[in-house]
Amino acid sequence: MSPYRLQRCLPVLIIFISLIEHGSADDFPQWRGVNRDGVLNESNLLEQLPEGNLPRKWSVPIGSGYSGPTIADGRVYVTDRGIGDSDNEVERILCFDAENGDLIWEHAYQVNYNDGDYNIGYKAGPRAAVTIHHGKALSVGAMGNFKCLDASTGKVLWEHELTDEYKVRMPIWGITAAPLVHDDLVIQIVSGSGDACVVAFDLLSGKERWRAIDELAGYSAPIMIRQGKQDVAVCWTGESVTGLDPASGKTLWRLPMKPRNMPIGVATPIVSQQYLFVSSFYDGSMLIELDLEEPEVKQVWRRIGIDEKNTDSLHCMISTPLIKGDHIYGVDSYGELRCLDLKTGDRIWEDTTAVPRARWATIHTFRDGDREIMLNDQGELIFATLTPDGFREHSRTKLLEPTLRQLPRRGGVTWAHPAIANGVIFARSDNELVAAPLTKTQ
Repeated sequence: MSPYRLQRCLPVLIIFISLIEHGSADDFPQWRGVNRDGVLNESNLLEQLPEGNLPRKWSVPIGSGYSGPTIADGRVYVTDRGIGDSDNEVERILCFDAENGDLIWEHAYQVNYNDGDYNIGYKAGPRAAVTIHHGKALSVGAMGNFKCLDASTGKVLWEHELTDEYKVRMPIWGITAAPLVHDDLVIQIVSGSGDACVVAFDLLSGKERWRAIDELAGYSAPIMIRQGKQDVAVCWTGESVTGLDPASGKTLWRLPMKPRNMPIGVATPIVSQQYLFVSSFYDGSMLIELDLEEPEVKQVWRRIGIDEKNTDSLHCMISTPLIKGDHIYGVDSYGELRCLDLKTGDRIWEDTTAVPRARWATIHTFRDGDREIMLNDQGELIFATLTPDGFREHSRTKLLEPTLRQLPRRGGVTWAHPAIANGVIFARSDNELVAAPLTKTQ
């Protein structure tokens, strides 16, 4: 075959090989999926949800917590505070069989959520999703118990007590950001004193490789992007959006985003082509333009409302927004689902039917082709399409009952992010972890 013909065939060959390697569906091995972007690669999913309740494949009892499940190699991973009374001071990392819910292993350790300088609010349990990478399970607890375990057996391979080792400046709601693996490093929002807001550890040994950023931490998980020939770790701290060289920790760019009240950035930064977007409950939103040739950025717009009820553009709390075409879709401070013009931040429409209005009302959203799959904080699963013309709901069903440990008012919530993997949705409350088929054939 001539070099010219080979060059023309290569893209098709690469796609074909990728389909063989990855099949028609993905595992969900880390926070928000394979690429931390909330985008699904699933086939044969239901077009309509059943009325009433979504039938379950299995359900198992677990303790309370905010961490969403992750799925890899036929196993489901989640963390909780242990099953017991409200004073139970144990965090657990749990591993279940994805097919039947059988417990494969658990790793429990003592914690103290009222430890003097490290006292944290909202004590239902650990926050961060477990990251699974090449047979390793990486977990960080609310008080900074950072562990690398064998994903098959639960054996501890290495661990750090971040609060003591790094003199953590503890955020009021604890350590929340899921570990991010890049090459042979694990990048973790540590919240340490001095220049240890972000620390990278050797994946094999657990030894520190670099530390970066002398700022208060927020709650948002880091993501990896590409600018030209450079990988960039984007870290939204309590004071800035900063791009780091993941190999060295060197700051490549930084845009300040100082809090008016307290660091409260929770949602994950989102990226679409040359744009990066962040949104905070008190501090509004910022759209950043990425240079796609060099690791450089510039602010496109920044909009902040008067307060949490009189918001401008978008003030997200727990819900991570999404960019779709020339528009941003996200959930405002009291549950208002909004569409914004990407280039200006102007509001196109607002809808209040997706989740009942309440302070911190939450919807977790996946992109599934042209439609969205949404789980609101009342445990309702929704199939919908978000367009500049409005929120178009296709069907809705009940997946989980709200519980009170995560939020002890308004009838409870289901704040933990769900996972969809291999045709099944996995979700948790304070009482149970459930698996429910979402495919036409199951």
